[in-house]
Amino acid sequence: MNATTLPQPCEQALLIGRIWQPDTGPVLVAVTPEAVFDLSPLAATCSDLLEQDQAAIRVQQFMASGRAHRLGDTAAILVNSTETGRDPALPWFMAPCDLQAIKAAGVTFVASMLERVIEEQARGDASRAEAVRQAVVAVIGDNLRNVKPGSPESAKLKEVLLAQGMWSQYLEVGIGPDAEIFTKAQPMSAVGTGAMIGIHPGSQWNNPEPEIVLATNSRGEVVGATLGNDVNLRDFEGRSALLLGKAKDNNASCAIGPFIRLFDDHFGIDDVRQCDLSLKVQGPEGFVMQGSSSLSQISRDPLDLVGQAMGKYHQYPDGMMLFLGTMFAPTQDRHGPGQGFTHVVGDVVSVSTPLLGTLVNQVTTSDQAKPWAYGARALMRDLARRGLLA
Repeated sequence: MNATTLPQPCEQALLIGRIWQPDTGPVLVAVTPEAVFDLSPLAATCSDLLEQDQAAIRVQQFMASGRAHRLGDTAAILVNSTETGRDPALPWFMAPCDLQAIKAAGVTFVASMLERVIEEQARGDASRAEAVRQAVVAVIGDNLRNVKPGSPESAKLKEVLLAQGMWSQYLEVGIGPDAEIFTKAQPMSAVGTGAMIGIHPGSQWNNPEPEIVLATNSRGEVVGATLGNDVNLRDFEGRSALLLGKAKDNNASCAIGPFIRLFDDHFGIDDVRQCDLSLKVQGPEGFVMQGSSSLSQISRDPLDLVGQAMGKYHQYPDGMMLFLGTMFAPTQDRHGPGQGFTHVVGDVVSVSTPLLGTLVNQVTTSDQAKPWAYGARALMRDLARRGLLA
C-alpha cells in the first residue's frame, strides 16, 4: 500500500469508505489524504448514505461543519489494511459497500468475449486454448468492436455464425440485445483493499478481472464508482455455463475498493467512460504480468448496463454495486508453452486507475481465506448497540 492507493489528484476526490473499528464494528467514513472521519451522524450505513438526495453535497457540508470526528491517519489505517501482519487491535479498511446487492455484467468487451468463446470451445482445458483460439478467430475474426449489441448488424452476424456452427452463448450476450447480468456475491461478503482474495482450490485455470464498479442507489441513480476484482475460474465456467455460480461466488472471491468516489463537480459518469484500468500480478516466484482495460472500448454503455440490471423487472431497495466487465483476459504463458495464465497462491494483484486509486489483494485459496462470518444480522446488532438505528 502506498500513495497510489488514493486517486490522483487526491485533493479533489470526495471519498467514502468503511473501516473496521475494534470493539465497535464497521464504521462509515470519509477519507482524505491525511485522515479518516466518522460519517455515522450522517448515515448509519453506506447504503443509507447513497439513498440520500445529493449525497455528495451532504458529505461536503458535513465535513465543512466541523462535526466530523477524526478516527485516525489514512496512511496508518492503509498499512494495517494489509491482512498479512495486521494488528487486530487497530482499525483497517473494509470493502466500502455494505447492504447493496453485488451484481456484475459479463462479456461487455470484444477481447473478453472472444476468450469466453474459447473457454467454451476448449471445455475449460487451458492446454487446448491456443489451438481453439486460432480456429475461432479464423471463423469470426478478432474485431467485433463496430458491432453494436442488439443492432440489425448483430442479428445478421448471428445468422452467419449459426450457419457456420460457431454461435455461442457468450456471443449471444456479447452482441445480442440482452446483457449478461449475474449476482457476483452476497451483500456484506466483498473484501476490501489489502485483504486476501480466494481461488477455489479445485481450479487449475483462473484469472483476475480488473473492473470499475458503479455505486447505484435504489432509484437506479449512479452516485459514485470504485474498483473491483471479479475473481474468475475459467475452467469451471468453461466446462459449463451452469457452473457460473461456482466459478464466480466463492469465499473472498469478490474484492471492492479501496473507496467509493462520489460523483461531484470533479468526477462523473463521463470520467468513468474514459477510465483506463491497469492490472499487475506479481507472483511469489518472480513472475510478473501486466495488462490494461479501457472503458472507452466497452460495447455497452455503463448506464445501459445499469438499466438492464435494475428497473421495473429488478428492484434493489438497498442499492446495487455493479461490476462493468473487463476486456482483460490473460493469455500469457506462466507454467509452460500453451498453458496460458493461472493464479498461484501468493500472487499480489493490483487494479488501478488514476481517478479511483489502487485496489491491492493477495491470492490464497477460498478454503484458507478468512471465513465470511459478519453479515447483515451482525451489522444490525452493532448499529443498534451504537444507537444508530431509528
